[in-house]
Amino acid sequence: MEVLTAYAILKIVWWILLGVLFAGLAIMVGMDMGVGTILRFIGRTDDERRVALNIIGPHWDGNQVWFILGGGAIFAAWPTIYGTAFSGLYVVMLLLLWSMIVRPLGFEYRSKLPSAKWRNIWDWTLFISGFVPMLVYGAAFGNVMVGFPFHFSLQGTAISVYTGSFITLFNPFAVLMGLLSVSLSVYMGAAMVMGRAEGAMKERARTLVTVAGPVALVLFTIGGVWVAMMKGFTFSGPVDPGMPANPTIGLPVVQESGAWLSNFKHVPILWVLPLLTYLAVITGFIGARADRFQLTWWAGAVAWIGVLGTVAAATFPFMMPSYADPAHSLTIWNSGSSELTLWWMLGWTLVFVPAILIYTSWCFWIMRGKVSAEHVQADDHAY
Repeated sequence: MEVLTAYAILKIVWWILLGVLFAGLAIMVGMDMGVGTILRFIGRTDDERRVALNIIGPHWDGNQVWFILGGGAIFAAWPTIYGTAFSGLYVVMLLLLWSMIVRPLGFEYRSKLPSAKWRNIWDWTLFISGFVPMLVYGAAFGNVMVGFPFHFSLQGTAISVYTGSFITLFNPFAVLMGLLSVSLSVYMGAAMVMGRAEGAMKERARTLVTVAGPVALVLFTIGGVWVAMMKGFTFSGPVDPGMPANPTIGLPVVQESGAWLSNFKHVPILWVLPLLTYLAVITGFIGARADRFQLTWWAGAVAWIGVLGTVAAATFPFMMPSYADPAHSLTIWNSGSSELTLWWMLGWTLVFVPAILIYTSWCFWIMRGKVSAEHVQADDHAY
């Protein structure tokens, strides 16, 4: 059995940390965006929509730290991934950026004027800025499993060349994963409203939780069957985990049907991850029917962890595989930063991530409780 070097172990540690950051993004930011997506369903009146916005109002901008941390971690720990993704997928990145730009505008400007038309316009921007980013988020993981159409030009310097199109990135499997992401986002948003709203609004949110959860489970199941039949990526020869970050060193990578299940075959304990997703969604459904807010919310968070963990376990160690030239696929072994950089980043991460978790928990505890229309109307600073 090959003994991993400290550098190789650091790469694995940072792969796990990146997964933690992506999970934090999905759970916290996805929850806020889920509220925006369902705003016009759970809020039948202007007062009810204001209640929904003020439920996440104290938290939504703070939760963006997970988005920043995820992007920053890729930039610092996996610079080749960052450069390749942002150069080849810039149209999608701009779509994501534009949809998120209107989000804070929707929060801040919606209630500045009493006009119903004015507020309806901003309601729809909040829907777009909730639905589109989560669709793109899920589609990104879908494309990791399908692969990306890029290769590296080896003339002088290693420049990534993207040979696909915007439509390529929204292939059927990516769209399926995007809808799975949206459904879990809707689940989390509805669970949050269920816990802090009252009356008919709370009941509509409960109903939405019991619909979004099963929908997510159906999409997850379809995706699993699809993955079992699609061509995944695997190594056809030995690879040095401690290799330098050089994508021009061709890797012995081939595409084979069912290759994404090989890690599960070699390490059967990994089947716990998809099983965790099923158990979490079922638990959340039961919790919603029993009006147990905390159980419902935490079950949704665990479902996100199960889904992301399943994708990570299937694709390890690939991070950005290429079907245009599989030998140029980017893995955790050939696209990471230097050992010194990873050590320094690990030290700061061990300080700041716990601090963020403590601060976020404190904020939710301090600002817990129900939000009512009367409370919103009486607060001049409410959304």
